[in-house]
Amino acid sequence: DKVEVKIPEKFSAVALEGKEIFEENCSTCHGENAAGTDQGPSFISSIYRPAHHADQAFVLAALTGVRAHHWKFGNMPKQPQVTQAQVLRIAQYIRELQRANGVK
Repeated sequence: DKVEVKIPEKFSAVALEGKEIFEENCSTCHGENAAGTDQGPSFISSIYRPAHHADQAFVLAALTGVRAHHWKFGNMPKQPQVTQAQVLRIAQYIRELQRANGVK
């Protein structure tokens, strides 16, 4: 389900790369600025805070897929078009969005 997302005044260079990759590969399901859609959850949530979902969890989800466990959207299929390095850039983008929205 979609949430309101505050955008940071400035993203790091790595996060800007991650934003571009996210928009090309993830936003259809996870929404603009990771706000969520009816197809995938928002990452602007305490469920996805670093202490609960480390950056490596994003890598594993993208590269291997993940069974539904925190959401009602069904299983997430693996995303073979992205590399580990690209997912880590996406994770940096998500972390900067999370911090701007009080998710720590």
